[in-house]
Amino acid sequence: MKNFAIARRYAKALLLIGKEDGQTEQYREELQGVAELLAGQKQLADTLANPLYSTEDREKVFQMVIEKLNLSKVMAAFMALLFEKGRVPFIGSINDFFQKLADELKGVATASVVSATELSADALEKIRTSLSKKTGKEIILEVSQDPGLIGGIVTHIGDLVLDGSIKTQLLNMRETLKRGESA
Repeated sequence: MKNFAIARRYAKALLLIGKEDGQTEQYREELQGVAELLAGQKQLADTLANPLYSTEDREKVFQMVIEKLNLSKVMAAFMALLFEKGRVPFIGSINDFFQKLADELKGVATASVVSATELSADALEKIRTSLSKKTGKEIILEVSQDPGLIGGIVTHIGDLVLDGSIKTQLLNMRETLKRGESA
């Protein structure tokens, strides 16, 4: 829970800076790049967080990485702050929160759609359009499959869950029958 709060606080701070100077999209790309680099280079990430190495040596390595990435002054200062506060291990989570906050600012929402079978491109477009009308936002779909649903789809947009799966309908019917109610 603490990591969640830390990541959200730093992401919000960076977003506020981006809103003020109009560089939110640039910060989004730069933060994504740093997060992907550290996720892909596990040894580098471990080295930067390892207290067995001196702080000065780790800071030199981190500064070299920042210079090689050619980050903006604001992002370089943000990364230096993260290092100073010992928050480098949270960059992935900070990035996740920042991406979501930047999407909200742009009026974009991500919806996950889980279906029992593969959906056609036409069906996905209809779902996207319908969700866009419901939310008033541009929708980006993340699609996956779960044969355990038997049929139908389950959609998540933030806290909203739209469950149209046959599995859930059968479970609901079973509960109704257990209570002795008529369907």
